[in-house]
Amino acid sequence: QVQLVESGGGLVQAGGSLRLSCAASGRTFSSYIMGWFRRAPGKEREFVAAISRSGRSTVYADSVKGRISISRDNAKNTVYLQMSSLKPEDTAVYSCAADPRGHLSISTSSQRYDYRGQGTQVTVSS
Repeated sequence: QVQLVESGGGLVQAGGSLRLSCAASGRTFSSYIMGWFRRAPGKEREFVAAISRSGRSTVYADSVKGRISISRDNAKNTVYLQMSSLKPEDTAVYSCAADPRGHLSISTSSQRYDYRGQGTQVTVSS
């Protein structure tokens, strides 16, 4: 079982920045592909970004490219989401997720991620 705990959310003005963190339990964090998803009120959960086990490969949703960066520190069992130039439409609950099954490629589908944290609220005011 993998436990994921997010932190770093909050209220920020449009154009501002936030850095989200996701701490994972267990000794095999470096074997997980990690992703971030978000769910805005009244909308489906959507993919935001994901990162390979080594951190050398990343994938981003078109809506966040150039504004959001995902990274990881395998020594700290933590994945990060650095968000800048935030927009009101970025308001959502952001959750991290882990794909522990050894897939060769990064997926943008939430179905590939077996574990997900409770999430952290990000609110961007206009």
